[in-house]
Amino acid sequence: MGLVVALSNYLVQFPIQYFGLNKILTYGAFSYPITFLITDLANRAYGKLVARKVVYVGFTIGVLLTLFVSTNFSDIISIRIAIGSGVAFFIAQNLDVQIFHSLRNKIWYVAPLASSIAGSATDTFIFFSIAFYSTGIPWVTLAFGDLAVKLFIALAMLIPFRLLMKKIKDFSESSFSEIKN
Repeated sequence: MGLVVALSNYLVQFPIQYFGLNKILTYGAFSYPITFLITDLANRAYGKLVARKVVYVGFTIGVLLTLFVSTNFSDIISIRIAIGSGVAFFIAQNLDVQIFHSLRNKIWYVAPLASSIAGSATDTFIFFSIAFYSTGIPWVTLAFGDLAVKLFIALAMLIPFRLLMKKIKDFSESSFSEIKN
């Protein structure tokens, strides 16, 4: 989780330079949605408390890696990216955990899709407004481009979620039976 956050914080600094996308999309939009998959799988397998622990550990590792690897302390935007990322990640991931938990007994795809959509929208608005507001960077268009990709990836992440659900269930049941014995 922490590595995905740090990688995404680094990649968000680089707009995509192809097909005129430089004003609406950064590379970070492609890696960040994986964090919601990780949180949702932890929530499905182990419940809300463990999912929150994954968020807290991911937050700590992600912020530390971002500060040491991709933050240029002489560049205010780089510092704002680190702060915006931490705040957005913490709020959006906790929202994702809560929504997933409240919908976990619905059809298998409802919880991960609804929680990822809400988390992605929240994360995008918070991150881009903190990181790029009043900088001259076209943050609103970047935010909408980023959100569009995140929503598409949230849909695509249903495939690995479904495939990994059984594996995680088998893993969690075998670990639980080992603990009981």
